Amino acid sequence: MRPASVRVPASAANLGPGYDSFGLALGLYNTFRATPSAQWSVSVEGEGRGTLDQGAANQVALAMARVFAEVSGAPIAARIECENGIPAGRGLGSSAAAIVGGLLLGDTMCGGLLGRERLLELAVDMEGHPDNVAAALLGGFTIGWRGPDGPAARALPIGCGLAAVVAVAAAPLLTSASRGLLPEVVPHEDAAFNAGRAALLAAGLVLGRDELIAAGLADRLHEPYRAAAVPGLADVAQVLKHAGALGAVLSGAGPTVIGIVTADDDASAFARAKDVARRASKRVIAIGGYIAPMALPVDRSGTAVLEG
Repeated sequence: MRPASVRVPASAANLGPGYDSFGLALGLYNTFRATPSAQWSVSVEGEGRGTLDQGAANQVALAMARVFAEVSGAPIAARIECENGIPAGRGLGSSAAAIVGGLLLGDTMCGGLLGRERLLELAVDMEGHPDNVAAALLGGFTIGWRGPDGPAARALPIGCGLAAVVAVAAAPLLTSASRGLLPEVVPHEDAAFNAGRAALLAAGLVLGRDELIAAGLADRLHEPYRAAAVPGLADVAQVLKHAGALGAVLSGAGPTVIGIVTADDDASAFARAKDVARRASKRVIAIGGYIAPMALPVDRSGTAVLEG
């Protein structure tokens, strides 16, 4: 069994109407390296240093152990080094990155026997929903769902240059707490609204149609209920839109807000996103509770095994 290294992108889930289904991989990364060892140990640099578990209960270690148990059945352990660029508890898929990274690390160390479909199944089982893990694993714009044979996901082609502007909240929000705000039952009208907006958004991204993307960035199933825990949501979204984003929505369970920017190609979209972030910066900070917005490219490749 040899050492392995992987790089996992951040991800934004839901994108407004695609609750627990849509995901978008972003160019902000956690890198994980693992070496076989007699016992579990985890070192963390960057985001989460001093707060994340440094032993077998770390999410990366738990995911690796899941693969080891399935592939070999032997009680294998590893020394894990984490270089984290994804803020934890901010709605940018840090948990999904740890799970996907750990699964792919374990699979790579065991010879790559499982394949992406099985890795996705394991990731959804650990995370509980497919949106972030699908985007982190596959890259780009993804749709995840649960079928009769288990979870599945596909990355759809994006028909335009795409980038994001993220206003990262200064304080974390637990996904469990954010989910606890959601009602058990929603009006039929709201469900129909979201079905239409999700179709518009998916079509807009695939076709590269700004007007469809803008119309699709709306939600009635989760954002209105989560707004109580994210008091600046509406104001920050409005600022990002006025600064040039096609629209802005809650990233995952929040509290980060993500604005969507398009252009003819990814490089031009990223340059435009930088301008949006610059124009929005002072007003977002003035709202309170957020750091300066930053532009992020879309990651179209997903989790990668690194050489060396």
